[in-house]
Amino acid sequence: MSIPATMKAMVLEGHGGLDKIVWHEHWPTPEPGAGQVLIKVGACGLNNTDVNTRSGWYSKTVSEATTGGAYREVAEEDPTWGGRPISFPRIQGADTVGTIVALGDGVSEDLLNRRVMVDCWLRDWSDPDNMDKTGYFGSECNGGFAEYTVVDARNVGPIVSALSDAELATFSCSYTTAEGMLSRANVGAKDTVLVTGASGGVGSALVQLAKRRGATVIALASPAKHVDVKALGADHVLERAPADLKAALKLATGKDTVSVVADIVGGPYWGTLINALKRGGRYTCSGAIAGPIVELDLRTFYLRDLTFTGSTVIAPHIFSDVVGYIERDEIRPALAATYPLKDFHAAQTAFIEKKHTGNIVVTP
Repeated sequence: MSIPATMKAMVLEGHGGLDKIVWHEHWPTPEPGAGQVLIKVGACGLNNTDVNTRSGWYSKTVSEATTGGAYREVAEEDPTWGGRPISFPRIQGADTVGTIVALGDGVSEDLLNRRVMVDCWLRDWSDPDNMDKTGYFGSECNGGFAEYTVVDARNVGPIVSALSDAELATFSCSYTTAEGMLSRANVGAKDTVLVTGASGGVGSALVQLAKRRGATVIALASPAKHVDVKALGADHVLERAPADLKAALKLATGKDTVSVVADIVGGPYWGTLINALKRGGRYTCSGAIAGPIVELDLRTFYLRDLTFTGSTVIAPHIFSDVVGYIERDEIRPALAATYPLKDFHAAQTAFIEKKHTGNIVVTP
């Protein structure tokens, strides 16, 4: 097909509010280098990494919740997920789905015209398990909030599915993050898993993926979203932050503790979550949208033999595992809304307001 010299793109031009994301109608179309593919983007999902990088929330100078607005002070040396600077301009967007329309030198012709999902994690493919040598698509390189994007051919997963591009764009970031958390916590069929923020992208993924592993799932969500979260497979859905969590658990399950807490919220409720873990329980975390600074009584931690795992960089196999789950219909999309890329500000505003269940996607 004929590739245009320019494309439409949403471009991040600095840290701050939504005004830092600027619509361009004649941005240069990227060309695939050696080992890369050019993707005509069909859809790209939104996620917290986009918001946090734009606002600079990852910087240790910020101790507030993720508001999505500009912060008074953001250090230039650590405003990204990896604690490193970011160069501008930058096209964000990790959850990219589309069709490969051009190949760089050395890429197999078999990939041409294939429909693919993008694996968000950029790796040193000579040392793929080295977490210190990773980047993120749409953060350390340009991503999918545009009509075209390029990526290493090893970062695409060809997929055969009846799902739309928008539905497929709900999976990559959220579901690989969730699967990484559950893998780190070694979740199995004997576990009872408490999921915070269960109506969001990662939270809804945690519900489905924990159920896939055979676990009993207790989800925390606002009452307006209980029906949606229950439909994802949660065994029990409780208030977002019950005043007496142990009593709520006892009423729902007959027990006042759980074996695993899968948390993406953090904030002032954190200690309550830890106190709900049984002896020998596991806490796994991949977010802190309600606030990153928490208090921990170390006696609770060591006297009750708890295990804490942070989860960001996932094992290389997890992306292909998730692609397989999709193709075998073991998980399903939770597509909350689709916006045209040009309406990105409205899409990210809706994402930040958190009134939806599942994922929000933009289409060029």
